[in-house]
Amino acid sequence: MFAHWAIAAADVRRVVPEELELDLYDGQAYVGVVPFWMSGIRSRFAPPLPGVSTFPELNVRTYVRRGGIPGVYFFSLDATSLPAVWSARAFYDLPYFHASMAIQSAGEQFGYSSTRRTRPGTQPAEFRGRYWPVSPPRQAQPGSLEHFLTERYCLYTAKAGTTRRAMIHHTPWPLQDAEAEIECNTMARAAGVILPERKPLLHFARFLEVLIWWPQRAE
Repeated sequence: MFAHWAIAAADVRRVVPEELELDLYDGQAYVGVVPFWMSGIRSRFAPPLPGVSTFPELNVRTYVRRGGIPGVYFFSLDATSLPAVWSARAFYDLPYFHASMAIQSAGEQFGYSSTRRTRPGTQPAEFRGRYWPVSPPRQAQPGSLEHFLTERYCLYTAKAGTTRRAMIHHTPWPLQDAEAEIECNTMARAAGVILPERKPLLHFARFLEVLIWWPQRAE
């Protein structure tokens, strides 16, 4: 599920590294909370490894540019696989966190829960809710808001003055309109972003294969 909220650019700017330019749509920044399921993860020419190839994940993200190339900036990524958390932190400098997570499916509805394993004194980060598609799949039209939010082909990290870009390849998302009942969502707040009370823009996608390359300096 993609859940997106429009947020004032100034409120997002203060929590995004200055090396990255905010990517806005009609003058608005967007923050997404995206729960999903990862499966079949592997390196090129290698088989999937037990414990790091299949697990639930939830990310909190916004949209940025560097050198005119649009991409995703992650405030956080929560996953149940501790080896995957360690690997992504080490090789991609991504802010992964270990979490207790569960997914239940009942027909077209999916129940999702995530609770970050925080240390004393750190902000809690929790998500509980259920979601389901309400329309047939379609591809987002270029120039549309849903295309802006989902058709992203790289991710950015910025650390100690160095910006890195990892390219991503996939076919266009088979998006469906969605509905959701969100009981608890403190994921963005843990990153210093206060989401508005209004209902988010919701999309659902059942399956997509994705390729990701090693990060390189983005100067």
